[in-house]
Amino acid sequence: MKAVATNPILSGFYPDPSIVRAGDDYYILNSSFAYFPGLPIMHSKDLANWHQIGNVLCDDKSLPLENTRLSQGLFAPTIRYHEGRFYVVCTNISHGGNFIVTADDINGPWSEPVCIKGADGIDPSIFFDEDGKCYYIGTHPNPEGERYSGNYHIYIGELDTETFQFCGDKVDVWNGSMKNIIWPEGPHLYKKDDYYYIMHAEGGTGPNHCEAICRSKSLFGPYENNMNNPIITHRDMGKEYPIQYVGHADLVETPDGEWFMVMLGVRRTEGYTTIGRETFLAKVTWEDGWPVVNPGIAKLTQTVDTGLEEVKWDDDVKNNRDYRFSSMDKIGPEFVTLRNEQEGRYTLSKEGLVMKASKLPITQESNPSYLGLRVQNHAFKAYATVNTTESDNLTKGLVLMQNEGFSLRVEVSENKASALLRQDGADKIIGQTEVKDGSVTFVIKGDGLKGQAEIVEGDKEVMFDEVDIRALSTEIAGGFVGCTVGIYASDNTGSDLTNSAVFTDFRYEA
Repeated sequence: MKAVATNPILSGFYPDPSIVRAGDDYYILNSSFAYFPGLPIMHSKDLANWHQIGNVLCDDKSLPLENTRLSQGLFAPTIRYHEGRFYVVCTNISHGGNFIVTADDINGPWSEPVCIKGADGIDPSIFFDEDGKCYYIGTHPNPEGERYSGNYHIYIGELDTETFQFCGDKVDVWNGSMKNIIWPEGPHLYKKDDYYYIMHAEGGTGPNHCEAICRSKSLFGPYENNMNNPIITHRDMGKEYPIQYVGHADLVETPDGEWFMVMLGVRRTEGYTTIGRETFLAKVTWEDGWPVVNPGIAKLTQTVDTGLEEVKWDDDVKNNRDYRFSSMDKIGPEFVTLRNEQEGRYTLSKEGLVMKASKLPITQESNPSYLGLRVQNHAFKAYATVNTTESDNLTKGLVLMQNEGFSLRVEVSENKASALLRQDGADKIIGQTEVKDGSVTFVIKGDGLKGQAEIVEGDKEVMFDEVDIRALSTEIAGGFVGCTVGIYASDNTGSDLTNSAVFTDFRYEA
């Protein structure tokens, strides 16, 4: 059976996709910002069914995130495969700038990051030419002076393949397809037939986002504009169109010579984006030496025939998830923490997940004890059960988080359970109820722009008032991330990682 992809192919907070093929396998990386571990690795055999097999940056040394705001950290990775080796280049805007890591196996181990000296700007990519030479392409402020916000140029420079440092001059080659364009970014360099192509985003990663392309017969240019730019955008479809912000794309060719494009987009609810920028797929053909995206349609489609044999995974990212911690032997790669993990903070035992409580609350921009998943659906339910003891002096809960200043939480501290809506850094109590020693189950439901918290204790069920959660959107909270939902624990006495909370289960249902 041939595979049919359903858009988005990665639902929820999976922005800035980069794709590569290695044999019959396809891999996508996405930005992860200040979530840890960094750069989730998604795998597919058919471009339609995807599952996460790991993360590129999995230790504190390779991914420093101290004092990093949630929408800082790792921006716009690129993954490439050349002569049996994987290459990932990315920007840590908070610590060290642009860097590269390599691995002979997609599952690692990955090398320590190498900082690319002199690689200013963001959104790096690399390209291996037919002669084996390696080139860096990125975007940086106009070297003659940034005349307006977003006045960026795209540049290319050769890299030494052993040291990954520049071994020649950096050359500015392109500054966008239109006059006074803003944010020509996410550039990728390709070669097809007699031409080098630079494909890149323009207009900012918001309502004016688009993807454009130029070409040259010489790698350093001059590059000619595609008169049909942009090659994909939804900015002309009006604010009510169901998919917005389309751009930041990458191309991949199948073994049969078919071409596809992955790109980001958002599915807004009544004008608000709560689950983040997602990854979409489109078919690409070539006409007169230029790519045409979804010919005859020119917009994203609900489904895409990939022409590849279907291969499904048991742990498809769109499936519901049910974690019974006492029966698990490891924490899956899909879980994220806030900033650096600190080894030993989260362990599995026959009682459940043992989480060492941080002295830092979940509402503080720091490194609290938190373990969560990306929210992938506009309508969902999340459940978590925790052991409760009045005298343990811990706060334990379940949170739907956009960032530290915007969240919906349900938590227990001593013998009191509370539901709280946090906006602009201030908590509003939705409701409270008494609980006893034993265990409670937290519930958070999302349905579009409505959210609701519950507490279940034995036969007792308390449903708190439904609240408006549009403040947990990019449009209000700002930044580049989507919401995550997860469990947390903090120590009310100020002790750090001394006392522990035990969670027995965690479920996510769509």
